Amino acid sequence: MKAGLVLAAILGVLDIGLIAGAGDFPPREVALAAVAFGVVTLVAVWLGWRGSRPALAVVIVARLLSALSAVPAFFVADVPAAAQVAAGAVIVATAVCVALLAGGLRRRSPARVA
Repeated sequence: MKAGLVLAAILGVLDIGLIAGAGDFPPREVALAAVAFGVVTLVAVWLGWRGSRPALAVVIVARLLSALSAVPAFFVADVPAAAQVAAGAVIVATAVCVALLAGGLRRRSPARVA
């Protein structure tokens, strides 16, 4: 679970870095949404690191929304190949992150006394 939080934090920082994007890629609206997802991710990672299970759900949702915002890079005309590769890497890293964090959402069954 900690590895998933570390990966989520890295992705969150990268999201925040999109605001400094060069040229028209990503579009300003996408960059601003990514910054919001990045900030939400970092706050939730901090809470999740301290043991909050609801924060893990917030991290997962923020990362999935961020990955979803990368999908248009494959369908919009004139998107540079480098941006498409980056979008694909973000989607794959998000899938790994979610898989690592999903186990932390499961309820832990209480220990049985025999």
